[in-house]
Amino acid sequence: MDQTILEIYTESTPNPETLKFVTSRFLLKNSSVEYKTIESATDSPLAQFIFGIPFVQQVFISSHFITITKKAEYEWYEITPEIKECIKTYLTSGQEVFTKEFYAKLNQVPEVINNEEASIDDKITALLIKYVKPAVEMDGGNIEFKKFENGVVTLSMQGACSGCPSSSATLKNGVEGLLKRMIPEVTEVVAEAG
Repeated sequence: MDQTILEIYTESTPNPETLKFVTSRFLLKNSSVEYKTIESATDSPLAQFIFGIPFVQQVFISSHFITITKKAEYEWYEITPEIKECIKTYLTSGQEVFTKEFYAKLNQVPEVINNEEASIDDKITALLIKYVKPAVEMDGGNIEFKKFENGVVTLSMQGACSGCPSSSATLKNGVEGLLKRMIPEVTEVVAEAG
């Protein structure tokens, strides 16, 4: 791919420590993935490359954007041009974004929101995919279902949502309200500790 064809621009997120790097290249279909360390990024050569940039704390990759959480001692205006250039260099090099093994692990969630026979876990996942993920992706983040136990839904906040000051309000006012209305067994929604 010719480097002049690939466009990358940034968008701010509600989390001041993260910035969304939007690309004109499609990166990942119907999924997203978060890496908190370079060691966890074994299935993404792109994420490993980005972790090689000294200011990078976390990497989140979705359909057409990469959300990067910076180390606190840096300011975005100082590091954004270098990060954009590194991403552009990698994406135009022809190297793979993810390994073949990563793609083999991906699976699709069936449409089960109104299916009486579907499990509560499947219904929660389907509601998150349909109603919540598009909104949080616009802010450079993601919410993943972890478990449902004794009426409590535990979610993982990823990308810009991880550590975001407004994520608890989103969780309680938005996600919890939606899930309680649609699935009577849900009594509370909490973020995964960590």
